[in-house]
Amino acid sequence: MAQTAEPAGKSREYDVVVLGAGPVGENVADRAHALGLSAVIVESELVGGECSYWACMPSKALLRPVTARADARRVPGLPEAAGGPLDARAVFAHRDAFTSHWKDDGQVEWLDSAGIDLVRGKGRLAGPKRVIVDGGVELTARHAVAVCTGSSAALPDLPGLATAEPWTSREATSAQKVPDRLAVVGGGVVAVEMATAFQALGSRVTMLVRGSGLLARMEPFAGELVAEALKEAGADIRWDTSVEEVHRPDPAGPVTLTLGGGDRIEADEVLFATGRAPRTDDLGLESVGLTPGSWLEVDDSCRVTGVDGGWLYAVGDVNHRALLTHQGKYQARIAGAAIAARAQGTPELETGRWGAHAATADTAAVPQVVFTDPEAASVGLTAEEAGRAGHRVRSVDVDLGGVAGASLYADGYRGRARMVVDLDREVLLGVTFVGPGVGELLHSATVAVAGEVPLSRLWHAVPAYPTISEVWLRLLETYRG
Repeated sequence: MAQTAEPAGKSREYDVVVLGAGPVGENVADRAHALGLSAVIVESELVGGECSYWACMPSKALLRPVTARADARRVPGLPEAAGGPLDARAVFAHRDAFTSHWKDDGQVEWLDSAGIDLVRGKGRLAGPKRVIVDGGVELTARHAVAVCTGSSAALPDLPGLATAEPWTSREATSAQKVPDRLAVVGGGVVAVEMATAFQALGSRVTMLVRGSGLLARMEPFAGELVAEALKEAGADIRWDTSVEEVHRPDPAGPVTLTLGGGDRIEADEVLFATGRAPRTDDLGLESVGLTPGSWLEVDDSCRVTGVDGGWLYAVGDVNHRALLTHQGKYQARIAGAAIAARAQGTPELETGRWGAHAATADTAAVPQVVFTDPEAASVGLTAEEAGRAGHRVRSVDVDLGGVAGASLYADGYRGRARMVVDLDREVLLGVTFVGPGVGELLHSATVAVAGEVPLSRLWHAVPAYPTISEVWLRLLETYRG
């Protein structure tokens, strides 16, 4: 049975102690338990973690009505019916339902059904294989401690910011009202998704972007198409812009941002989406020779390097390999299997490329969908990344709007697809799609990249007509000439 409280001073021993009950920690514990080990999770907030309550689920619940309305407006017979404003109250209620109203009863029940114990409180390392939890609970791991505490929003050191009560991703995804004016600082995934959502809900959005484009880690055309759509929706995007100071004398009043060059803008709320920081500053890392507040370097089995005995693992955002929920859960499956194998004395783990105990996809086949309008979806390397890595590559581009399925999906469909081909092996290193509804295309690309499927074999994978997936045939035809 899952334990949600422990008497002060009580000590318990488990095979595996997990710090953090988000999706990553849950999966580490679940895999280890399924493979015959006992496991306990320590959590100081809500079981289910950032993804369930302040990131993936609430943000996508906010965005789904936005993209559904946008799609409807592009289909004959529907523009007039879908022409009205979104019902913000209904959208927020939809979001609240997906966060279980910020209650974790269901997640706790799942832990209980899985046979994983839960200790509420802040857990800190206190030496090798020892964890002390607030209230005096002491946990000892026979085999492994896994740090799965995730990351938090990183705020810049700006004059006035500390007292200005800025939004981070948490405040944006849990907001209960739509600000008349919203300033968004940043140009990454959180910035573009929240700008898309609140512009559609009725805010006048101003994006302040330090660089000259959005979604810098994707192919350049992804950010270009998303920026074009945001501008058409009414957002004001200011490129090469830095924020130098923030001023908000009245917490209930507007906030003033002083920009580089001295210009000022006023908004009702300001969202800073300027990166993430590891939640490792108060974990007792110093007790095992590590630096508090640092990202934790790991090998491909997610075991922390430089710790004697090889008992400490860092899984998910804290290892800085791929800051995505699905990628952290993948790492958790790999780490859980590795922990169990080592505990059971397996003489040699499968840690080679694509082995059972190696998170190879973290560097070769990371998938991501940005749920804007249009959606942007990618897996693997961009053309620039592949070239920097020394591959001899060719980029193949196709206008998605020319695919029959896309023209049926929406009038005036705008989108683009690219595959990055390793010319020496004739396999795919990366694929990017941008356009309405392309998120559901991505797993086919992920299978092709992770499976290193030869293009000669992909030629025999026939796409159904008329679907947007026919873009695969167009890409291959273009490559073959």
